[in-house]
Formats: sequence, C-alpha cells, structure tokens
Amino acid sequence: MKRYLTILLCAAMITSAATASAIDIKAREYILVDYQTGTVLDAKDPDKRMPPSSMSKLMTGYMVFGALKSGKLSLEDQLSVSRNAWQIGGAATGGSTMFLDPGAMVKVEDLLRGMIVQSGNDACVVLAEGVSGSEEEFARQMNAKAKELGMTNSNFVNSTGLPDEQHYMTPRDLAILAKHLIAEFPEYYSLYSETSFTYNNITQGNRNPLLYRVGSGADGLKTGHTSIAGYGLTASAIRNGRRLILVANGMNSLKDRDEETSKLLDWGFREFTNRELFKAGDLVTTAEVWLGDAPEVNLVIPRDVIITVPRSASQALDVKVVYQGPLPAPIAKDTEIAKVIITAKDLEPIEVPLRAGSDVGRLGFIGRLKAAAQYIFLGPPDMPNGGKAVDVPAPPGATSGASAPKPAN
Repeated sequence: MKRYLTILLCAAMITSAATASAIDIKAREYILVDYQTGTVLDAKDPDKRMPPSSMSKLMTGYMVFGALKSGKLSLEDQLSVSRNAWQIGGAATGGSTMFLDPGAMVKVEDLLRGMIVQSGNDACVVLAEGVSGSEEEFARQMNAKAKELGMTNSNFVNSTGLPDEQHYMTPRDLAILAKHLIAEFPEYYSLYSETSFTYNNITQGNRNPLLYRVGSGADGLKTGHTSIAGYGLTASAIRNGRRLILVANGMNSLKDRDEETSKLLDWGFREFTNRELFKAGDLVTTAEVWLGDAPEVNLVIPRDVIITVPRSASQALDVKVVYQGPLPAPIAKDTEIAKVIITAKDLEPIEVPLRAGSDVGRLGFIGRLKAAAQYIFLGPPDMPNGGKAVDVPAPPGATSGASAPKPAN
C-alpha cells in the first residue's frame, strides 16, 4: 500500500497552492503562504535566486536564537566589538549600523535589537564572531543549518546580507525560514515587532512599514534594501487567529514596499479561509475485510486535517476514500491502508493517509472453509478496478457528492 502525504501535514514544506481571483503586485518576485497549512496563496518566481540584502539577517537571528536556546550564549553575555565588525558595519560605512564603538563590550540582548530593529551590520558581525569565532565559520554553519531546514536554494557568505554574488536566497526559502523562526523561538520572536531601539543615545525605528499600519496584524519580520536587490520585505501578520507569511523583493521604492505588501496581505486574508476537516482520531468511514474475524475495519485519520481554500470553494468540498479492497486479514492497528482525497473548485487535490482503527485477526480454519465455499458458489468479492472509491459525507458546513458513509460498489 502506498503512503500518501500532503503539504498541509508537512511542517517545513511550502509547495502546495490554492487559487482565487488573480492579484499582481509591483515586486520582481514574491510569495504569500498560509502559516498553518503551508499552502501557497500566490507567488511570482518563488524559487528565483535573489540577493536578499538585510532579509538575510533572519538567518543570522535564527543561528543566534539557537545558540541562546542551547545555552551557548545568554542574553546577558557581553561581546566585544572587533575592529573587523566596526570596519564592515560601523558608522563610517554609510550602511545600516547600530553605531557600535570598536572595543566596546555590548550585551547580546542589545546586539539582537541592534540587528533586528536597527538592521545594524556591525551588530551582525559581532554576534557571528561571538557564536562561531569568525564570520566565515558562522556562514559555513548558516549553510549547514539552511540545508537542515529545507532551504535548498540559499547560500550565505556573510552574516549581514551585504552584496556578494555567492550570497543568495529565494522567496520560498525566506518563507520557510520565517515559519521556523515563529514556530521554534516564540520567546524571541517578539523582538521583530519592536518599533524602535536606542543605543549610544541614538534612536532608530524599525523599517518594517506594516508594523505601523493600523489593522495590519503584522508582528514581524525584516526589511531589506540594496541598489542591486531593490526594496524587499519578509513579513508575517495575524488576523482573526490566522497567520500569513509574505516575502516580496525587487520593489522600486519605500512607497511601493509599503503599499504593495499591504495589498498582498489584505488580498490573502480576504480571499482565503482555513477549514478544519478532521481531527486526529476521527473515524472517516469503514473498509471491507476479506477473511477477517471482523467484516469491516474503521478507517481513522491520524492527525488534524486543516486546508486553506478560496472562500468561494469553502462550502463545496468533495471527500472521497480510496483503498484496495476488500482488505486481506490480518490487519494491524495503525497500518496505513487507505487514503482520503479532498477536492474542490480552485483547489489542488489533497491526499491524506488513513490508518486501521483496530486489529483485525485472520479467520480460523473453519471460517476460512466457509469463506472458500462462498467464493466457489457466489464468486469473488466485488473489486471494481482492483479497489474501491468511497464517497463520504463532507465535514459539517460543506457540501459533498457523497451518497453514504459506508463503502459502496
């Protein structure tokens, strides 16, 4: 029996797509993803390698948060500002800076705010050297971790995102990274929603425009800009308990970054909704058993199934169970023996495995003799096309083409 897996059950993957009325924004590349299901709501060149500029600092943050969680660092630790860090990201560079002084000792907590809120390149290098000894080693570790996270089109050569031909990410990889940051480090994620930070008597504001828009629901993450990359934003927002992640890059101005990303978020919240179809352990239907000590076995869903659908399709779902049957005994509980297929208008089909809800033993010798006699006189069990397709009622509130919850020929 084949195993079936869908994107909404795979935490780190972001590949599925739903469709609704089209939208286009003034960005060279972008992606909009539902956080809970991983469904891609809209995208343009989501796998195109691009210079991520300061959005790359999200990976630096991920690495530092990991060091904090493991105990390698603490927020109260003080790190020295090396001359290298000052030369790469200090005030004299004219780039984004925390205005660190060479030789100063700075708390990790302040450095994090300097990197996240102020986008300081100097703060990034100090943190990289504090975690790994050198920025070069830190970049090597960033690349190894990126592969673990499923970021297959990213490569890092520095901690800052400063331009380099070999330093690149994709919108999809940034969305994957944003999801991991939110899920794995809730204790630090709130730093991305802070709107200002003061260091060295210099106050700088967070450059994320969505944090200042009333009703946006935005709580992170990071802007980016270089002359090569254009204006970019990786952002996340929650409205009515539902979170979206967007990545957009290659915009021409601050105004475009503000207006176009807001338009994309508003569209995603307006046009799509999440539907909980099944809870873990729900009985979906039953399947016939051949030569078993029970005539049927329950087909149980192993985990919650939540899908993202266009609002226009949310009330017209078709739910069908498919299995090769009758299923031969014995059957062990929790064995994957069927799949449920969910389809709707403007929705790619979703397949989820179903498991046996209980053990089913094999008939004894006498029982098998009776079954053999029935086979001889009545013929084999009906198995059209080598299996069965069973329409089952759609979840409450949705329509379905189903006629009955029990298997039907």
